[in-house]
Amino acid sequence: MTSVCTDVTQTLYQQIIDKVVPVSSTRTAEMVKILENTFRSVNIGLVNEIALICDKLDIDVWETIDAAATKPFGFIPFYPGPGLGGHCIPIDPHYLSWKLKTLDYTTRFIALASEVNSNMPYYVVSKIVDTLNNVEKSVKNSKILVLGVAYKPDIGDERESPAIDIIEILEQKGAHVSYHDPHIPKITLKDHRTMRSTDLTVDELQQADCVVVVTNHRVYDMQFIVDQAHAVVDTRNATKELTAGREKGTKM
Repeated sequence: MTSVCTDVTQTLYQQIIDKVVPVSSTRTAEMVKILENTFRSVNIGLVNEIALICDKLDIDVWETIDAAATKPFGFIPFYPGPGLGGHCIPIDPHYLSWKLKTLDYTTRFIALASEVNSNMPYYVVSKIVDTLNNVEKSVKNSKILVLGVAYKPDIGDERESPAIDIIEILEQKGAHVSYHDPHIPKITLKDHRTMRSTDLTVDELQQADCVVVVTNHRVYDMQFIVDQAHAVVDTRNATKELTAGREKGTKM
């Protein structure tokens, strides 16, 4: 809380970080982090809504974003997905929102982004239902294989992961759901049941009525997955370069 503390902390972090940026108070430092988290939350909420809009207009949202990102200034590309996860973006902006409510102020951008982002798992499930309908199957009693339950690629952290919501919504609809994640051997659902990662084999892929790419881990051989799967719902544009992926699947 003092200038001496700032100097000591700065000296500590300079041992491992190229540029340390001290600010005037711990309150400002905390607000810096919350601003960065809220910036991403709001922009992800915007691009998720653009994904919903493009779906209704039959436009490829991924192509749209990539083209917009060619503008050399004034645009930062964010990409849609199945929802927010992790210990920062889905949570920290809500702390700010709660704090401002105690001061009689409504944080409208934060609330709207949260509403859009928290509904994305339901949108993903609707795409799964549509994909199954296209092959004359009901989601009830269908076998669904979810690929990736980590909240972002190549890590072993499932905190607040939208994959958990997708699995639970599908189960509520009567689907038989399994998952594979090379980084997370087991997960605990909200009803305290434990689910373990299955092996990603030819049999497992071929037995699934629908394979859902929720987390695009780099170890996934998407060509192999698409070749074996009957149907694919790709929430991460992981099958972008695969012709078979377009033939068999649904993208957000």
